[in-house]
Amino acid sequence: MSTVTDQRPREDRASRTPRGVRDRFDDVPETSGRVGAHRGRRTRGRAWIVFAWAALATGVLVAGGVYGLTRTVPGFSLFPGVSETASPGEGGGQKAVAPITDPKAVPADLRLGITILNGSSASLAETVGQKLTAQGWPVEGTADASPRTAKTTVVYYSSRAAEGVARGMVQELGVGQVTLSDVYPSPITIVLGADYTG
Repeated sequence: MSTVTDQRPREDRASRTPRGVRDRFDDVPETSGRVGAHRGRRTRGRAWIVFAWAALATGVLVAGGVYGLTRTVPGFSLFPGVSETASPGEGGGQKAVAPITDPKAVPADLRLGITILNGSSASLAETVGQKLTAQGWPVEGTADASPRTAKTTVVYYSSRAAEGVARGMVQELGVGQVTLSDVYPSPITIVLGADYTG
C-alpha cells in the first residue's frame, strides 16, 4: 500500500501562517473606506435605528391585521364603545331622520325588505315577523343569529334611504338602536336582543 506524503519543502510548510497570528490582511489603514462590515466601527445610535425599523414593521402588520378584521368579521370594532350607532331621537351630529311607522309612507324607489333575527336566547323573531306582516311591512324571513348573545336590540339599515324605516322599527318595538351597516344583505335587519321581551 502506498502512502501519500507532503512533498513540499519543509521550509514552505513552516512558513504557513498559524491560526491567531496577524497577517497583511489585518493591517488595514484607519482612514481607508474599504473596511469589512465586521471590522468597521459601530455607528452611534445604530441600535435605535434597528429598533425604529422593527417598530415600523410591527405597526404596519398590526394595522393591516386590524383592517382585515374590520372588513371580514361582522360587527368587529377596535373601539367597541364607538360606532355609527344612534339611539332613537339622536341625530349623531346630523339632522335627525323622522321615523317611518306606516308602510304606505315608504318611498316607492326604496326596495324594502325586512329580516328578523333572534339575537338572544328568547325566540321572538317569528312573533315579531307576524306582527309586522299584519301591519303591511314586507318581512322577508326570520331566523336565529349566531351567536345568540345580544343584550341590546339593533336595527341595521344598509343605506341612508332606509334610516327612517329603521327608526320606525325601533319605535314599533319600543327598544333598540339603529346602525348603518352593510353586514346583512337585507335593507332592514332587526337583531332582537335580551332587552326585547315582546
